[in-house]
Parts: sequence; C-alpha cells; structure tokens
Amino acid sequence: MAREKGTFDFSGFATKYNTLCSDGRTIAPGAFKHHDGLKVPLVWQHLHTDPNNVLGYAVLEHRDEGLYAYGYLNNTAAGIQAKALLEHKDITAMSIFANQLVQKNKLVHSGSIKELSLVLAGANPGALIENVTIRHGDGTENESEDEVIIFTDATLDDTEKDSTESVSHADSADGEETVDDVIKSMTDRQQKVLYAIVAQAIAESKSGDLSQSDTDEDDETEGETVMKSNVFESKDEKVRPTLTHDQMAEIFADAQKLGSLKESFLAHAGTYGIDDIDYLFPDAHLVDGEPSFETRRMGWVSGWMSATKHSPFSRLKKVWADLTPDAARAKGYITGEEKVEQVFAVLKRVTTPTTVYKKQKLDRDDIVDITDFNVVTWMKREMRFMLDEELARAALVGDQRTFGVDDDAIDPSAIRPIYGDVSQFVHYLTLEAAVTDYLDIIEAIQLARVNYKGTGTPNLYTTNAVLTGMLLLKDTTNRRIYKSVDELANDLRVASIIEVEVLEGVQRDDAAPFTADLLGIMVNPHDYTYGADRGGEVNMFDDFDIDYNQQKYLIETRVSGSLLNPKSALVIERKTA
Repeated sequence: MAREKGTFDFSGFATKYNTLCSDGRTIAPGAFKHHDGLKVPLVWQHLHTDPNNVLGYAVLEHRDEGLYAYGYLNNTAAGIQAKALLEHKDITAMSIFANQLVQKNKLVHSGSIKELSLVLAGANPGALIENVTIRHGDGTENESEDEVIIFTDATLDDTEKDSTESVSHADSADGEETVDDVIKSMTDRQQKVLYAIVAQAIAESKSGDLSQSDTDEDDETEGETVMKSNVFESKDEKVRPTLTHDQMAEIFADAQKLGSLKESFLAHAGTYGIDDIDYLFPDAHLVDGEPSFETRRMGWVSGWMSATKHSPFSRLKKVWADLTPDAARAKGYITGEEKVEQVFAVLKRVTTPTTVYKKQKLDRDDIVDITDFNVVTWMKREMRFMLDEELARAALVGDQRTFGVDDDAIDPSAIRPIYGDVSQFVHYLTLEAAVTDYLDIIEAIQLARVNYKGTGTPNLYTTNAVLTGMLLLKDTTNRRIYKSVDELANDLRVASIIEVEVLEGVQRDDAAPFTADLLGIMVNPHDYTYGADRGGEVNMFDDFDIDYNQQKYLIETRVSGSLLNPKSALVIERKTA
C-alpha cells in the first residue's frame, strides 16, 4: 500500500512474523494479512477503556516480514504529549491488541486486531517504531527529524561512538571534561554506586558470565573484549514477564468457569511465565478469629450439667427403706387377735469423691508469638468443656477406660455410672438379640415405662442410629409414622430425645451370662447428684516453670456422683448377637 511521505506522524512494524514474543506466542507468516489497509484506534498502553487514552489512529499494511503500521496522532493533550515522547525517542515500541485468536501450540495463525498501542516495552521485539515525522504547529515538516531507530535485537558496539560523544581519559587542553572531572562531580553516594557497578562487571567477566556467544573475533580489538550486556540492568529485569490485556481477558474468562480468580491465575502461571503468583493474593485469615475444635457432638453436655443436682458435700450417703414387699403393707386388725410387727429392710449407700483433672502447658515463646488470638483464653476454654464432657460421660455410661488397668480412668465407685448401676437404682429392659424391628423396641419401651420411678418426666438419651431407625418407621401405606422427633418423644412419654455420641458402641458384659449393647437411657438429670466440698469445686491453676520457660495450666475438681432415688432410671439394652 502506497503512502505519501509526510502524511503520517510515525511508522513501524506493529508485529513481526516468525518472532517469539515475551508471552510465548509466535505470529505465523500472513496471520494478519487480511488486515491490510485496516484503520484501527491508536491508544496508550492498551488502556482502551478510557477515551482520554486515545492518541489517534493507525493504518495497517501487510508485508512479508510482518504487519506494518502508519500512525496518525490527534491534537488532544495525550496526542501532543505522545508526539513529544516520540520526537525525543522516549518511546520506540508498539504492541497490538487482538482477539478471536486461532492458535495451536502457541503459534497464532489468525486473529482480529482491535487496536494498536504505543507501549513502554513491547511483547514482540520487532514491533518498534522506525520512522518519526513529527508535524509542527505551523503545518511544516522538519525533514531533519526523520530518523531510523535500531531494533532492540540489534547489538550496540560501545567502541563505535562518535568522537564528539567520547570522554578522554587524559586531561583535555581545550577545556572538555575528563573522566576524572566527571567522577569528582558526583556525590559520594553516586561514586559508590559507580564503583559497585564496575566491580560487578569485572567480577562477571572473570567468572565467565560472558559466554563465547557474547564475544567474537570482530569484537576483540587489540586484546580488549567488548562487553555487550548492560551492567546497569539486573539479570532479573532483563526478561520480566508481563500480562497483556488479551491474556488478562482470558484469565478472567476462565475464572468464571473455575469459580476462583486465584485458581485461574495459578492455572495460567506456567503458560505466561509468571513466578511467585501467590504474591498477588492476600494472606489467609482465621475466619472465626481463633482455631475451632474438632470434637464429638457435645450439645448435650451443658444441658446435662446444668440440670443435675449439685450438693455442697462430696460424700453422698443414701439411706432408704424398701416398702415394696407385702410384709411392709398395713394390716387389718381382728378383735382379740395379736398384732404382728412389720419388718422391712433399710438400705444404705455411701459414695466418696475422686479427683478429675486436665493439665496442659504452653511454651512462653509460643504465647508471645501467637498474636492472632488469645491462645491462653482459647486453651482454658478447651480444658473446661472437655472436663465437663468427662464428668457427664462418667455419670451416664462411665469412663469406658478400665479402672485399675488404665491409670487415667475415673473411679466408677466415686462417680457412679447409670449404665451399670445396681438394680435397686436402675431398671434394665434387656431385649433379645433377635429384636431388631424398631417398632417392637418402641412397644417394649412403652411397656417398661411403668418401672420408671424417677422424678417427673425423663429424657431419653440415645444414639443417632437408634433415633434414625425409629424415625424411619413406616406404616402399611408406606408413610412415616413419626413426622418429627417431638412426635416420637410424645409417644415414648419423654420430655425430649437427646443424641449422645459417647453412647455409641457402649456394651455391658458384667450381666453374665450375656453381653448387651446399650440402646438408650431414660432418666431425669435432676435425679443424678454431683457432690463437691467447698474448695473442691472446679478450679483453674497456673504456674510458670522458669527452668523450661513454660506456662502450665491445671483444671481439676474433687467430686462424687450418684443416683440417689431407687428405680430413677430406665436402661434399654439388647443382647449382643
């Protein structure tokens, strides 16, 4: 395409074919041949979302070696500024923005160019401005301002400098500055930087950083080697990966598919040569302000502990008379007959306390270093609710660690578990192993309910498996019998049904000659009493070990626990198959 000389402000290759770009793509020959003569907007740094960044327009021309561009700058403030930058050779690179790319293995075969940009550093090393013809305000052209800019992939030879630009090492007689004059004119800081750069260049030269490809016979003059690398440019800055607008658009599009912008960036990091991609994203923060605990379902513990009785005495004694035999009944009198004394048994049970504790320690260095949350308060809270769970577990089913064998087990004679207590205090409904239908189990519980002698309406403490089995019961029309837990509780005549995870897998093997699996415990927590003398309640202690620089914490209680009313609990169990 012919162009009248002087009608454009600058010209150069918008992109070169068969040239590897910094983003890893290569433009195939003739990829943009269909854009010959196309007029596209000329913008600054691909910021085409703001009209203030439009500098003018460019007309594209297809050539064998690439796509050539003729730029025409407008008279806006941005266009005038761009003219000055071009005239002063501050800008020498162009870059294209294209979409609808047809590519395979990073080789672009076609695409649609939407705009051409003046850029500080282009992705294609051949996309540089060659000719600059700045038109002045009077409409005339200064031919002397037409000049050729050497491509960045050409090598400048430091020995080929114009004599007027050189600085002599010897004293100059005609008043020109010498090297010594220039160095003396620098500040101390500038001189230190200069000396450091020179020392670095010498060290790299001696260490062999300049490979054979950096020098050849034409560069060696009288034993001197011409160094082509720029010592003012660090190795990390020579090849700095950048993301073009087109690449960013691709990343954002994939983010919508992946559901995460970070995942999309990580997926494209290798493609676009981006290192340390995590620097783009902020550090993670604790959602709740402190670590959460992975525990069993413990919602039942607080309800149990608050509903049970708490005696100010740790030694619990229960005395009762068994008035159930016929011998204890009142008798009718016949005149003249002898009156017979009534005889009934008086029973007594004494429960003494035991110590239950939990001990922890923290290195003081960790306490000081952990600033995201108060680790001491967090740990004390963990110690308390774990102690409460142990006391509640010991009351319902016992420690489950073998007392006398495991030193950490809680004495079952001090905190007496309901499951395993003597028959005077607990009524056992023991089902045969063949009873697996939950409808039969419910009927058995309803019939055994008459043996419960506890206070008021009890709760049913059971496992998730048992509760689920009851709720899944269906009638002959395949409809659920119980629509809610409340309906089931009303049918069983209990105040509530409470899931207790520590009941899962609990067995009783002291009921010879069989072993039984626990299904549930029906009891009113008010009938269970914890006793602790003054000073033996739950207390927290802490101490500092100066030898090991550790802060130690102890929570403990000296307590007893027992059912105090006969037949105040109903235990449902099934013989092990």
